Amino acid sequence: MVSIYQTKKKTNLPQHAILDVQRWDHEAQGISTHQGKICFIEAALPGEQVQCRITEQKKDYSRVVVQKVLQPSPARVKPLCPSAAQCGGCQLQFVAPDAALQLKQQAVAGLLAHQLKVTALPWQAPLSAVSSGYRRKARIGVWYDKPSRQFEVGFRQAGGKEILDIAHCMVLSPVIAPVLSVLRTTLPQLQHGSAITHVEVLDADGQAFIVIRHIKPLAESDKSLLKAAWPEAWWIGEPQSDEFVAWQPDTPQPEYQLASGQRLQFDATDFIQVNAQVNQAMVAQAIAWLMPEKSDQVLDLYCGIGNFSLAFAPLVAEVTGVEGMANMVQRATANAALNGYSNCSFMQGDLHLSWQGQPWSRGKYHKVILDPARAGAAGAVDEVAKLKPAQILYVSCNAATFARDARVLLENRYQISKIGVMDMFPYTSHLELMALFELS
Repeated sequence: MVSIYQTKKKTNLPQHAILDVQRWDHEAQGISTHQGKICFIEAALPGEQVQCRITEQKKDYSRVVVQKVLQPSPARVKPLCPSAAQCGGCQLQFVAPDAALQLKQQAVAGLLAHQLKVTALPWQAPLSAVSSGYRRKARIGVWYDKPSRQFEVGFRQAGGKEILDIAHCMVLSPVIAPVLSVLRTTLPQLQHGSAITHVEVLDADGQAFIVIRHIKPLAESDKSLLKAAWPEAWWIGEPQSDEFVAWQPDTPQPEYQLASGQRLQFDATDFIQVNAQVNQAMVAQAIAWLMPEKSDQVLDLYCGIGNFSLAFAPLVAEVTGVEGMANMVQRATANAALNGYSNCSFMQGDLHLSWQGQPWSRGKYHKVILDPARAGAAGAVDEVAKLKPAQILYVSCNAATFARDARVLLENRYQISKIGVMDMFPYTSHLELMALFELS
């Protein structure tokens, strides 16, 4: 008998809907229901009624985009940036930063209450700062359109890879904000401007550094034109990935200072917290919550260039930092020497694997700091729990992975004694967390 395969009959699902937005999720998406499914709605506020277009349908959920706001929330405002609707940088220009922070915290609190099975958490006051001019590091995209012989300079468009041409960005630090106008004016004058693919721009405590990524050699005249267009900035070429060539003699190493005076030098590719003011407040809060003592041994995991390690070094007996990237370990070690700290040691290791036999696993730590990337600290939290430190400070940029890791610590007799959010990226859906776990 021959079996004939028949394709499933397609069903014509509705592509439009009118939805009442119930709440935000932890990624600042509106939540509603339609035909028994959860709907995730971009650019919608709780309490609004919106007309939507359905862009994706799955078995249990749908994704939709707003076509028209029928009943706006009182929190909805006119975006300050004229490029807000197209730019992929700021997703929440349609709501004032204070209101957005409150809504984001409510959404994160709801997620954690559900995931951790708790009715209340000891929330502390949020950390925030100015909402414009806060970003001290950014990547500017450059695209040369051959048919029109025009350059486009800006950020990637929302939901796409194309570069959106932008004349001004309100979230860039005033120190580096001129980069857009400088590039727009100068690139058409260069012989080999089309070789430039992107630019890293840094505000190192008031000093601008511009790193030019170019896939073909630039003429010396091109370099001179760029330097002349912004003589106050330090210009650095990047002819190959992670290969940096200073264009000016005596170019200093980029650095920033913590409030307590420690200097942290870094390279363009090193991770640093892009919001300088919130970073200072975050480090100060970490010290206030952990209350370091001179006899303490501190373990700083995912330590980067030493942002927390160096702040704690003069307050404790010893700091051990562990980081997965070799260049960051080298930078942290150099920064400890720069500040004259002999009680800091830094090591490279994959913290998500077993710590058996690793040198940092043999310490008797009183306090542990965790500051992982968005993927969280899976595996590392299990190893930390085995060490049984009295206190664990977890800094997170992803509430979902934080909830997963927090469950491990709660199952190992830790309790959350303090928790708070940090608005590191105003006008975006991102929200950072800090939580203090104490052994019960």
